[in-house]
Amino acid sequence: MHRPEDAAPTFSIGTVPIYGDLILAPMAGYSDVPFRLLCREMGSALSYTPCIPDDALAARGHHHERLLDFREEERPVAIQLLAKEEERLVRAAQKALQRRPDILDLNLGCPARRVAGGGRGAALLCNPPLIGRLVSALVKVSAVPVTAKIRLGWDETSRNYLEVARILEESGVSAIAVHGRTRSQAFRGRADWEAIAEVKAAVRVPVFANGDVRTPEDIAAIRRVTGCDAVMIGRGAIGNPWIFQRRALDEVPFEERLAVMERHLRMMVDYYGERLGVILFRKYAVHYVRGLEGASALRPRLVTASAVSQVLEILRGWRADERSAGDGRGTSACAIGTEDDRDVYPTGEGD
Repeated sequence: MHRPEDAAPTFSIGTVPIYGDLILAPMAGYSDVPFRLLCREMGSALSYTPCIPDDALAARGHHHERLLDFREEERPVAIQLLAKEEERLVRAAQKALQRRPDILDLNLGCPARRVAGGGRGAALLCNPPLIGRLVSALVKVSAVPVTAKIRLGWDETSRNYLEVARILEESGVSAIAVHGRTRSQAFRGRADWEAIAEVKAAVRVPVFANGDVRTPEDIAAIRRVTGCDAVMIGRGAIGNPWIFQRRALDEVPFEERLAVMERHLRMMVDYYGERLGVILFRKYAVHYVRGLEGASALRPRLVTASAVSQVLEILRGWRADERSAGDGRGTSACAIGTEDDRDVYPTGEGD
């Protein structure tokens, strides 16, 4: 994301200036280096790595080393950690700090069973005093600002988001991201933006609003309701990085959509190699074609492609079909198809 040299920051996270008010959420399996770079170019103001368990950082594994990876052009960058014990968190933080991130973030909101069931992520919302100890320990050893991402509570009977937010601020966090659902909701139901507004009113540090943001109108609405400093967007950005330009997906011209798909594919292949890059790109591809005529027939072909040449052949063939089908319609805004085009979203944290 380019900014004028004399631009003033929108706000700051501790000593880190942030230029912009839209942020790509950390999402397991989705917010990797290529997708983060693409979203940064579109306007995301801050990059988060996917959440990394503290014990995984103690192990020597290629997969977890890759989760720590980021590019200089992504800065500012936050490395997000999962933890449940102070000593392990400190060791994980020390290893993460060797990568020189701009921010360390503690995940207190992941609802995934494998995370919360192990006492990390959203499970910590059941133990606010432990949250305070974890954050205090992290702040003590970190040379960079510490932030946290929370949900509203474990379930509807334990919506303790205000207590947790105050503990976080008292323990030294520099910003708080709030997903407007409880852990038991996962991604069901509507996000409670009014609860996020309560957090914003209760603390002095910046607050990021997260949940049910998929259109430019949603961005304006959540900011109006919550008064938040920034909007964090997860699922709504998959297949629509243009949301960081405050553009609706159905307003993106057909040719532009396919050009970005091809570019994203090449970024994935450059980063992962052809075989893995193509396989991982397929989960983004099915979202990029959302709402386009013929998408239902296109998806099965995209998700079985195994080489760059196959993906490009499918996309370019589709482009040719569109050009010949509608008297130049292929360069206009994408038409909404009539087939069942329900969104399928990831189950990892981030919305």
